[in-house]
Amino acid sequence: MTDLSSENCSIQCQLHQTNQPLDGNCLLFLIILGKILLNILTLGMRRKITYQNFMDYFCISLAFIDLLLLVNISIISYFRDFVLLGIRFTKYHICLFTQIISFTYGFLHYPVFLIACIDYYLNFSKTAKLPFKCQKLFYFFTVISIWISVFVYVLGDPSIYQNQKAQNVYSYQCPFYISIQSYWLSFSMVMILFVAFITSWSELTTLVQAIRITSYMNETILYFPFSSHSSYTRSSKKTLLPKLIICFLGTWLPFVLLQVIILLLEVQIPAYIEMNIPWLYFVNSFLIAAVYWFNCHKLNLRDIALPVDPFVNWKCCFIPLAIHNLEHIEKPISIMIC
Repeated sequence: MTDLSSENCSIQCQLHQTNQPLDGNCLLFLIILGKILLNILTLGMRRKITYQNFMDYFCISLAFIDLLLLVNISIISYFRDFVLLGIRFTKYHICLFTQIISFTYGFLHYPVFLIACIDYYLNFSKTAKLPFKCQKLFYFFTVISIWISVFVYVLGDPSIYQNQKAQNVYSYQCPFYISIQSYWLSFSMVMILFVAFITSWSELTTLVQAIRITSYMNETILYFPFSSHSSYTRSSKKTLLPKLIICFLGTWLPFVLLQVIILLLEVQIPAYIEMNIPWLYFVNSFLIAAVYWFNCHKLNLRDIALPVDPFVNWKCCFIPLAIHNLEHIEKPISIMIC
């Protein structure tokens, strides 16, 4: 009787240990699938533009890597144990592949941010203008190079996995890397927004109170009426800052609040989830606003091709108070365009 009960107990323990990774793999599959659907939705909602930049190419590559990870998880989960090209794949490779992707995503935040900064600076200053086809090839090989470099770094540094192996000893679950880069990058952007919001509070209040909703050329637009002799006609960093904040927060305010909640609650999000396309476009809009602010003295030049944001419309026309009916005007008088 004792032998029978102990045998049943061992069988139940084995079933519990085999079912637990499968449940985790199913949850991982649903998370990656949801992320891919979010990527498709974000890419579909973006403004169709012809302007090429590094961030667009990297977002497309990120969507491809996510899809590739989902395919690998699906194949291994379906066959469970198989040999391909002399390599035996089991369900535990799902955890291994996801860990490698998590490490890779976690180390990409700073390089992507830096390269995007350089890209916008060069395009705005026109210091290095390449032909359209050469520019596409340059962005393509830049994205491929950064992915390969980070993959080689992750696979070649044995110290990266020491912390993860220590966690595996005390847990049956598959641990994933939490990116420090994304935390400090998010913290820095939120603090910069907070300081900019505080320093331009009075100007923001004035602009918000003066906002009007009207129609022009069968499109609903927002405009800020003011006197023709107002000091807002000057293109300075002080007057440009509240306009940029309104444009930015008008699109990304829910995302900014989400970042604040994550930072305050110290929520630990795995790197394979945190590196996503909405986050990259949020960073992209922040960089464009920074480029506009640092180069405000060039915004009135007609030959400057301004960076185009897939989600934020940065062009604001400020019209004198004497003009009330915009439908009778062929082209609105642009006091200042940002």
